[in-house]
Amino acid sequence: MTIRHPEKIKKPANPIKKKPSWIKSRILNSKEFFLTKSIVNKDNLVTVCQEANCPNITECWSKRHATFMIMGNTCTRACAFCDVRTGKPEKLDQFESIKIANAVYKLNLKHVVITSVNRDDLPDGGSNHFYDVIITTRKKNPNTTIEVLTPDFLRKNNSYKKVLDADPDVFNHNIETVSNFYREIRPGARYHGSLQLLYNAKKYNKKVFTKSGLMVGFGETKKEIIQVMDDLRESDVDFLTIGQYLQPSKKHFPLNRYYNPSEFKELKIIAKEKGFLMVSSSPLTRSSYHADEDFAKLKNIKININ
Repeated sequence: MTIRHPEKIKKPANPIKKKPSWIKSRILNSKEFFLTKSIVNKDNLVTVCQEANCPNITECWSKRHATFMIMGNTCTRACAFCDVRTGKPEKLDQFESIKIANAVYKLNLKHVVITSVNRDDLPDGGSNHFYDVIITTRKKNPNTTIEVLTPDFLRKNNSYKKVLDADPDVFNHNIETVSNFYREIRPGARYHGSLQLLYNAKKYNKKVFTKSGLMVGFGETKKEIIQVMDDLRESDVDFLTIGQYLQPSKKHFPLNRYYNPSEFKELKIIAKEKGFLMVSSSPLTRSSYHADEDFAKLKNIKININ
């Protein structure tokens, strides 16, 4: 009998389930799509739309809406759901803040979402770079509202404060999944650490809207989803997005099932009852999907409450 070394045993591939009819991309204006693409490519800017193979890229770019991903295209972590490459990142581009500001100006964005890869290799996790991008973008585009989707800055002490010192309009950090799946899906992150970050962000800068996103379809239960909602409300999160997990490849975490549109509507009702000011819940919902429209609604809700 031959005994194979465990490390040499290949893990079985996870077959990708066929997408249901309600999950399909749309393109609205091909001319605008290619204009957006040319502006992004001119300065070799990185977008999460491309790097994460977002299903909404054609629709969003047809409206000139691109979500910029700063600090390179290589992440220091290897989350099992994510299609962004993992490895040793390159040095920071000292001119990136200027390039982003100029791109926002050319695209005439009224609201821009800026995210990043995890940069655990940097002493501050990249928070100072976030600060520079926000400040430079706002100086060039004073009427543009700015939303940041940040990493957790795990073990970087108070690095998140530097991001908030730049006064972004929205501070987003995605919880991603229920606590039970963190070890498999987000091995480099901590569930309660993400909750603490969101709580601390609101406490540090009370003017900022806080936001978080959850994916479904890993095999979580409804009870676990509701627990995440409760935990996020305990952290005083204003805005929740809920979207369908789409397995990028056979090497990624296996998709358990597709939720149908009526289930997303039900989750939205539950979340609203929990007290979130804003909830976006649909199969194709992503953190930056319709972010400009949602932020406008969020501001109006806040004004009416006050």
